[in-house]
Amino acid sequence: MSSPTEHPAAWTRTDVPEGLGLGTLLPEPDGFRLEAGETVVEGEDRFFTRFTVRTDLAWTTKEVRAEVLSVAGPEVVSLRSHGGHWSDGEGRDLPELVGCLDVDVAATPLTNTLPIRRLGLRPGEHRDIAVAWIDIPSLRVRRVRQRYTRHQAEDGLERYTYRDPRHGEYRLSVDGDGVVVDYERFARRLRSDP
Repeated sequence: MSSPTEHPAAWTRTDVPEGLGLGTLLPEPDGFRLEAGETVVEGEDRFFTRFTVRTDLAWTTKEVRAEVLSVAGPEVVSLRSHGGHWSDGEGRDLPELVGCLDVDVAATPLTNTLPIRRLGLRPGEHRDIAVAWIDIPSLRVRRVRQRYTRHQAEDGLERYTYRDPRHGEYRLSVDGDGVVVDYERFARRLRSDP
């Protein structure tokens, strides 16, 4: 499969009746940019999400913009971070997010790439981190404690366990770029012929 820096990765959501996401990693002179979007249909709920995350060269989040279009209309949240100090789109400080180096946009699995790349764990190692978690489709932002544990690679894919107190534990497999291939009970990468 081609790298998502060359071609976007596509995921089907496995936790909702219908959901499809698309995302890519783009190198920039001073870091990386993640671009992704997702459409979900669950009963009467229908929404489209689009987000951009910019990081520095160490994969630490610098800014994020997430948009949702739903029956309630369009909504946007913008956040900036400098060394783990966060502010909203109006420049107001967000002290509850101090120390969060990553953002987790709860739409596609693309933002799991951020801590996977930033932490550089070896097999058998784990790390507890705090992230700025953006709920989709509400766009509510809160601090969430997460744990990433790296396991031995299998079948040419890296293996991780992700855990947080609210959602539980999930197994992840990722490609050589740190982009999720399979996210247990959440999403699965769609494969295409080269």
